[in-house]
Order: sequence, then C-alpha cells, then structure tokens
Amino acid sequence: MDHLDKARRVISLEIEELQRLHERIDHSFIEAVEMLKSTIEGGDRIAVVGVGKSGNIGSKLAATLNSTGAPASVLNCQDAIHGDLGLVNPGDSVIALSYSGETAELLALLPHLKRRQARIIAITGKPGSTLAKAADCVIDINVKREACPLNLAPTSSTTNTLVIGDALAMVLLEARGFTKEHFAELHPGGSLGRALLLRAADIMRKGDDFVLVTADLSVSETISRMTKARAGAVVIANDEGLLSGVFTQGDFVRTFQSGEPSIGIKPVGDFMTKDPVHVKEDRLVGEVLRIFEESRIDDLVVVDSDGKPIGMIDTQDLTRLQVV
Repeated sequence: MDHLDKARRVISLEIEELQRLHERIDHSFIEAVEMLKSTIEGGDRIAVVGVGKSGNIGSKLAATLNSTGAPASVLNCQDAIHGDLGLVNPGDSVIALSYSGETAELLALLPHLKRRQARIIAITGKPGSTLAKAADCVIDINVKREACPLNLAPTSSTTNTLVIGDALAMVLLEARGFTKEHFAELHPGGSLGRALLLRAADIMRKGDDFVLVTADLSVSETISRMTKARAGAVVIANDEGLLSGVFTQGDFVRTFQSGEPSIGIKPVGDFMTKDPVHVKEDRLVGEVLRIFEESRIDDLVVVDSDGKPIGMIDTQDLTRLQVV
C-alpha cells in the first residue's frame, strides 16, 4: 500500500466509527444537553476536564462552548487539587473526558467534584467504568478499533470525542436560541462581527466626504465638488430634500465620450440616474453587502427614515473597514 492508500484507510476507519456513534447516540445525549442548558440558564458555568489527548480535545470543546455563549473553563486535574477546584461551584456542570474511564488523575478528582455539588457528564468509551458509575450522565463513544495500524494510538476514539463535543455545543447553541447576532457580539473583531453589528450609518461617508447637490447645479460645478471631496459620486436631492438621483464620475466620462462636449454647463439633473439603489441608515452591514452583490453598483446612497440622503457608501470602504 502506498501512503495515500494508508491515509484513506485511516480516514475510512474513523468514518466507520463515527457512523457507529451516529447510529447509537441515545437519550443520554438529551440529558447532557438539558443539564448544560439548565447550568447556563442558572447563571452557572461549565468545567471541562481530561488528561492527555482527552485534555487536548477538552480544550477545544471549552473554546467552542465559550465562542457560542456557554461560559466554560478547562480544569486541570493536578491543578484542581491544589487550589483550582475553586473554579467549580454548586450548580456547575463538569464534562469529564476519559476513554477508559479509569484515568487515575481524573478519578482522584471525582470525590472533590461531588463534594462541590457539581453535576458530572462523562464522555467515555467504557460505560461500566469508575468514571461512568460516578457520573450523573454518561455518553458512550466506544470504538471497535483505533485507526492506528497497531490499534494503540488514540485516533478513532479521540475523533469520536471531538465530534460528540461539537454535537453537544451545537445542539446546546440551538436549545438556548443562540443567534448569529449573539455570535457576532462574542466575535466583534472578525468580519462577521462587523457585518452583524455595524449599521449603514456607521460606515457611510458623511460631512465633507459626502456631496449632496440639487438637480439644477451645473455638471462642471458638481464635478468640482466631487473632486474636492475625493468622492466617486454625488447625490442629488429634490426641493423637499428627498433622494432624486445619483451622478458618478463614470456617468460624466461616458456622456462626454458619447458626444456631449458641452455637458459641463448643463444641469446635473439631466444626466443623473434617477431613483438610485439606496439603503436606510439603520440597516445592518450584512444587508449592505447583499445589496452591493445583487445590484452590482459601486456607490450606495444612505437615507434617513424620511427618505432624505445623509451619506454614501463606496465599495472601497468595505475593504478598508474590513467588513468583507
């Protein structure tokens, strides 16, 4: 067998074990989700504990829970019995990871967790193990064999542990009604956070960077104001101050090249694009991105609740503001 065949064999073995897990997941999973949900709703926390590779998987699980609004901490077994046990309080839930269910460091911690009145969810491959017997809820992730050719290195078992942890976090997320907006609040530095938290008014050009004119202003004067503001477009308002049209540098160039050499002295209203695509100031940036994509425009007018233009968004601003 070549390296690719061996790699496919490993992947196939892990897929087979995941399929077994998929088929036998049972009511204990529901109990675990409800336990975690009641913990979070009660203002308490989740602690994740494991040793070795299970501990590595546990760190990932805790990070996933935190990123989806379920406060979680990684509890090191050794550190716990030397003071870190203070992380666990009555009402908290502890997710204990151990495939054998007989990990010495973890078993030594169990009586202290019980004394702290923590509820224990065991994720183990041995439902009859000491850990399982001490737990309030047991999720069985046993495998028939590891993907290791020696059937020794934790591979299929750690994959099962990782996947069941992801399943817990994602089902818990839905059970709690966690939304994209909640996710964005926890990830404000990412493009998703900005798209879901910022609104059109937050990113539009305004003040001296925004040019608003009336339809009777000459094209020459309009271009002068556009250049001064370093803008690619101007917005035209009617006598009531409502949005009437938009005129871009591209409009000027195309009209001039088509045989309108005297365009400069004519009113800009003669060449504007009437009723341009626009967005209200309170619309989320995510909607702004959708409008740009669907309309294939470079400049988007922003209006207030009365339909009066108050700003402009240029596609170049989106990259600069890192919302795309």
